[in-house]
Amino acid sequence: MSAAASPLASTGFRRLLLYRISTLLSYQIVAVTVGWHVYELTGDPLSLGLIGLAEVIPFFAVAPFAGHLVDHLPRRRLGAAACAGLALTALLLALLAGGRLPLQGLWPIYAAVALGGIARTFLGPVYNALFARTLARAQFARGAGLGSVVFQAGLVAGPALGGALVGLVGKAAAYASAAGFALAAAAALLTLRVGEAPPPAQRSPVLASIGEGLRFVFGHQILLAALALDMFAVLFGGAISLAPAFIRDVLHTGPEALGILRGAPALGSVAVSLWLARHPLQAHAGRILLAAVTGFGACMIGFGLSTSFWLSAAFLLVSGMFDGVSVVVRSTILQLATPDALRGRVSAVNGLFISSSNELGAFYSGAMARLLGLVPSVVVGGITTIAVVAGTAWRAPRLRRLDLAQLQ
Repeated sequence: MSAAASPLASTGFRRLLLYRISTLLSYQIVAVTVGWHVYELTGDPLSLGLIGLAEVIPFFAVAPFAGHLVDHLPRRRLGAAACAGLALTALLLALLAGGRLPLQGLWPIYAAVALGGIARTFLGPVYNALFARTLARAQFARGAGLGSVVFQAGLVAGPALGGALVGLVGKAAAYASAAGFALAAAAALLTLRVGEAPPPAQRSPVLASIGEGLRFVFGHQILLAALALDMFAVLFGGAISLAPAFIRDVLHTGPEALGILRGAPALGSVAVSLWLARHPLQAHAGRILLAAVTGFGACMIGFGLSTSFWLSAAFLLVSGMFDGVSVVVRSTILQLATPDALRGRVSAVNGLFISSSNELGAFYSGAMARLLGLVPSVVVGGITTIAVVAGTAWRAPRLRRLDLAQLQ
């Protein structure tokens, strides 16, 4: 394929994007619905944080092995199996919400969420490994931009759809819809026609294989700094996980408004990612990344201090624009810096840094809200995010001076 051609000219890439948005819609509908479900039962913001903890513990335990498997087994089939795990999670939650299982309390909900966390460990590594098989290397920056557009579109549509479904037809129907999207993602992968990477000529022991991926990431200052910056920003700036509490206790609205708040950051990110897909960053990418995460932290402070629903949504919208820049730059660094034989394992490490930080951030936000109160916890998180940017700029000068052309 010509490097000048649009990445969307690739049928394989289009199917890969369909897989990505379908898994995102499934996961986001579940995330909104389970948050409302749990807070409706407890009225306790810490219970929202425990949702994240229930997902991140199995995620941490399984992710390194998931990366090894993605580098050694057929990626499409592995991804389809993970999608089936997402569907099973949503169906179990639907049965719990409808009272069709003889189980009471929060632990069955958290157990289902844990199952979903295991399934999610495979989704990112499969996507990143197949990404490099569907596009020419010169198309990676534009492809990363389009992938971010789809990713953020799922983050817009998923919460809005989840909130609407909860408000209009109830929690059980919302969970059932999420299961349908997960099955659609599995179908997209199974019909994807793309060459699999050849298996390694000699298989290393599992732990040695995992160690190889870890050594690569921790030995690459630019990649490590970009991942760490994003991880801590998401960890300390995870105010969106407290949206159900803000909706009911500060902004005094309902589940439909929850969908708007959850989708606002992604809407801003979609707008930025569309622009970056047409105008890929090259020069001063490191400085732009640092500035974007600083802006994200400032928006979290504004969101925490707002008492107006639409002002809160505006702060989240702008935070998504800054986050969109961060996602595209980090994704491009990840694709350009990683050898093909290590894509599954490096992507799994990326998942440990990024995906798990969402859930740890949810737990941190819930615990801080219990300790300090809703508003102070969010403001402190935003301030800490800005401090992390300053520390990263000081400790990682190669990231600060990065032009993406250096990695090509």
